[in-house]
Amino acid sequence: MTDMNQTDIEQTIRDQIAQHSVLLYMKGTPQFPQCGFSARAVDVLTQIGRPFAFVNILENPEIRATLPQIANWPTFPQLWVAGELIGGSDIIYQMFQDGELQPLIEANSPAV
Repeated sequence: MTDMNQTDIEQTIRDQIAQHSVLLYMKGTPQFPQCGFSARAVDVLTQIGRPFAFVNILENPEIRATLPQIANWPTFPQLWVAGELIGGSDIIYQMFQDGELQPLIEANSPAV
């Protein structure tokens, strides 16, 4: 992705969000999160037990730089469900604790 211009990067992000009903932009991978906030988000999504896609922003510096501008959200991780930004680690955790996140994920991610 090193030769992509800003428009291409933005389109890639929009395509990723459109193609995956549950998408986590995170530092690292679900198997090896590279920050505590990403680990917490993965833990919550794993407890829900439905599949989700992820993008490792550490391997995609263009996405890491561009997504906060598109999302108007400065930090990672970022959870997107059905094309909408849900929020970061604290919001994900709070929604999970309040019982709001699981039905949202289940409605947008088929059981395996």
